[in-house]
Amino acid sequence: MPRVHGDSFIHVSEFDYLVPYDEEILEYHPTELEPDTVNKIGRHVAQIIEDGDTIQVGYGSVPNSILSCFADKKNLGVHTELLSDGLIELIEKGVIDNSRKEKNRSKLVASFCMGSKKTYDYINDNPAIVFKEIDYTNNPLVISGHDHMAAINSALEIDLSGQASSESLGSTFYSGIGGQANFMRGSVLARYGKNILVLQSTTRNDEASRIVPALQEGAGVTLTRGDLYYVVTEYGIAYLHGKNIRERAMSLIAIAHPKFRPWLIEEAKKRKLIYKDQAFFPGEQGEYPEHLETYRTTKHNFRILLRPVKISDEPLIKDFYYNLSDKSIYQRFLSIRRYLPHSELQKQFVIIDYTKEMAILAVEKSKDREVIAGTAQYCIGENTLSAELSIIVRDDYQGKGIGSELFSYLVIVAKNQGLHTFTADILPDNIAVFRLIDKLGLEYERKWQDGLIHIVIYLK
Repeated sequence: MPRVHGDSFIHVSEFDYLVPYDEEILEYHPTELEPDTVNKIGRHVAQIIEDGDTIQVGYGSVPNSILSCFADKKNLGVHTELLSDGLIELIEKGVIDNSRKEKNRSKLVASFCMGSKKTYDYINDNPAIVFKEIDYTNNPLVISGHDHMAAINSALEIDLSGQASSESLGSTFYSGIGGQANFMRGSVLARYGKNILVLQSTTRNDEASRIVPALQEGAGVTLTRGDLYYVVTEYGIAYLHGKNIRERAMSLIAIAHPKFRPWLIEEAKKRKLIYKDQAFFPGEQGEYPEHLETYRTTKHNFRILLRPVKISDEPLIKDFYYNLSDKSIYQRFLSIRRYLPHSELQKQFVIIDYTKEMAILAVEKSKDREVIAGTAQYCIGENTLSAELSIIVRDDYQGKGIGSELFSYLVIVAKNQGLHTFTADILPDNIAVFRLIDKLGLEYERKWQDGLIHIVIYLK
């Protein structure tokens, strides 16, 4: 057995009998998961974890496996119940050094260890690793005393309102509550704290979805809908904190396995969780092209995420258009519009057929929210390789180079889809469009048509 520092010492006088016995120490090897799925989940979680965070990692194959994706992080600390192989590997890589913890600085704190013989040998008589009693490690007041605390745990299933069960499927129990609730709640009480629930989108060889309309009868609610901040699957990140039921449902459907999304949409409608007329494209038409996500820094040193629109983006799109000036709205729609109803928002701007159109958003990301700074969209004409173009930047984000990045990236996406030309009808005073075209060195033609300038842009 490894000899560990901390609260693990018992004086020999407290023993009545000592019976020597020798056998190989029991090792724990988590179930090996499909590497591509693990890497996708890990990359998403790595976007949330910041340098200097103190992390807790719960029991399960997914939390342990994704730790390999943190290799580029710096100065991480650990305050956890379970010490696993993945955490030791990060220590050996220099990622975890516990140098920025508020409590027990320079020490990794845990209560128990489940892992390989290599891990047991590493922690043996290691002064940098301290084992504390559960009453200390799992105390929400102690957990919340760490600034930038991040709790990472898994679940068996989660419903569309955000209730998660980590202990049972229906009345069949697989586990107890453990310390998960303590860490998930304690972490969000911490200054700059956050919690992250990670799970594969499916189970039983893709025969069942882990994101479900409602938890099964008899299931234990380990985490209530008020506990969760981030939920992560291989299909993306859903941020639930502060969102209403409709927004939660759409955010979770967006990260469910594509083959279960139509079912989840219909079940959510039946339960009146989302709009009765919620649109959705099944199959390839509606499969979110995650590979198109990219970060760019504008010439004005402004950092933005460029990504396609998601089915859960309606609230963000609505905020975007309601923050435009009358002039910007007129240039975009060629009319003044005071109101954009749900039916128009989803059909024109949010729910799109990715095989026939594309909408790229320029997003400013913060720790807990996204703000759309600009949008660029094209819609391919019937039986043509030409698409109608529109682009707009929010007034308070103009002059930061966002329009140039949006337009240049949309051109790349359009070329990869085999398009030859963009077309647009613009107002004569909208000279910003011509500046964008000139910056990219694209050839174009223009002509007057009913008081507007009709342009054809060649995507050579």
